[in-house]
Amino acid sequence: MTQALFRDDPYLRDGEAQVVAHTPEGGVVLDRTVFYPAGGGQPGDSGRLDWPGGAMEVATAVKTEEGGIALVPAGPQGLPPVGQRVTQRLDWARRHGHMRVHTALHLLSVVIPLPVTGGAITARKGRLDFDMPDAPENKDMLDAALNDLVDRDLPVREDWISDAELAANPGLIRTMSVAPPRGTGKVRLVRIGQGAEQVDLQPCGGTHVARTGEIGRLRLGKIEKKGRRNRRVYLHLDD
Repeated sequence: MTQALFRDDPYLRDGEAQVVAHTPEGGVVLDRTVFYPAGGGQPGDSGRLDWPGGAMEVATAVKTEEGGIALVPAGPQGLPPVGQRVTQRLDWARRHGHMRVHTALHLLSVVIPLPVTGGAITARKGRLDFDMPDAPENKDMLDAALNDLVDRDLPVREDWISDAELAANPGLIRTMSVAPPRGTGKVRLVRIGQGAEQVDLQPCGGTHVARTGEIGRLRLGKIEKKGRRNRRVYLHLDD
């Protein structure tokens, strides 16, 4: 298992670690990492590893079958040997974009309160697919509602519940296509707002900003028909 440092602090940009394995595909597994592995529609992080006498550009991070996180090199290059101490350096601008967009998509699921059938995140925009037979009639109203949630600068926090508690509260699950991360006996919930100001609570394993005000201005993009009951809604960072 790789210790997921990004889980405790998504704002970590670098960190020391030790190489514990190489994957058959040529990835590097560390004992602890700041790199988020691809999952739940959020891309894996990129950056680099440095060690005395060497360096490796990291194209992405992925989960391994053994519960580790493998850092995938950007093209053929030398790997740090097993046992080597390395310094991890995250491409922070890209990761922070993912955090802003991911939290913004949670807000999109608030202003369009329908089941989500899919989604994807980049550093500047994202999209959600909704079980929605007809397109929204007033995009301007949705734009205003989204940016109002940003302007309220709501706190974004995490809570944990057991697998059994989640099974007893299936209404917490918004996504129909991606199962909440389970298997450890507990499930992470992301909460936006608190008390009477709470607007969202749902299972999520991704990285998020600390407050909605950090997202910045948002703009709805295209709304595409992707099936009889499916609409794809694009959302852009507008700054």
